[in-house]
Amino acid sequence: MRQRMDSVRAQHHCCADCRRTPLTGETVYLYAGGNVVCELCKPLRREEPDSSQPVFGGEHGATVRVRAGAA
Repeated sequence: MRQRMDSVRAQHHCCADCRRTPLTGETVYLYAGGNVVCELCKPLRREEPDSSQPVFGGEHGATVRVRAGAA
């Protein structure tokens, strides 16, 4: 389990303010200079973020897709 958590931490950015690793499903906000800020720290900043994106789990993109007519 520890190895899994270490790999998750290596794949995701931590918050520039609190250094916390955002949870899967949480929205992170991207600011100028490449700073990533979590939902908890966003209200502490006065400027608006450049963009936002959800945090995906490690299995994102590795799911099986059912195709029509496959058998």
